[in-house]
Amino acid sequence: MYLVRDIFIAKPGHAKQLVQIFKATSPYFLSKGAKNVRILTDVVSDFWKVIWEFEVEEIEDYFKMSSAVDSDIDVFTELQGYKEHVVNGHREISKLIDKT
Repeated sequence: MYLVRDIFIAKPGHAKQLVQIFKATSPYFLSKGAKNVRILTDVVSDFWKVIWEFEVEEIEDYFKMSSAVDSDIDVFTELQGYKEHVVNGHREISKLIDKT
């Protein structure tokens, strides 16, 4: 199992719009196999930080999901709009280790 975290720094005052976009498109990713989709915002971190995270069984699942976005015009269009709200960001992909 892998945890994918897309971490964004929004333009000042744009975090809410980014959260709305991620809320609107999260059902698409759930339908493609993502699990435990969450949207987090900063409390004591960088200002206007928004984190969109989810889990996938295999790392290949993530790449298939990402490339499939292009074929769904509604999701593709919605996600294209996120760029106008973002200053920068990065992605973290971690392998989840079973609890002992």
